[in-house]
Amino acid sequence: MYTLSVEADFAAAHFLSHYRGKCENLHGHNYRVRLLVRGKNLDQGGMLVDFGALKEILRHITGELDHSNLNELLCFQNDPSAERIARYIFDKALFRFQDQGIDPAMLQAVEVFETPGSMARFERD
Repeated sequence: MYTLSVEADFAAAHFLSHYRGKCENLHGHNYRVRLLVRGKNLDQGGMLVDFGALKEILRHITGELDHSNLNELLCFQNDPSAERIARYIFDKALFRFQDQGIDPAMLQAVEVFETPGSMARFERD
């Protein structure tokens, strides 16, 4: 079994209205996102998936979130936690995989780092 990952960054603000503490106030993060794919079969060139295609997909999704207030986006009106951001990016990537001719079943997980030491992961069951 092969596993590949690509990473991208975006900066955004958010607040958590159902949290009691400093994170209930508007604040920002420099997020790092890791997208992981997994599969058994390599193509004729010896690749599972082209890194360039994966990077383009992830950069497109994170580019839509970059320099935004996540709470103002329709998709995050319920507290844009790192967990919900990871799920959102996973779901968007599934659609982009289909558009790019990549088998969506290969998408394994998305990890969202709010800080270098704090990460949420959404993965396929």
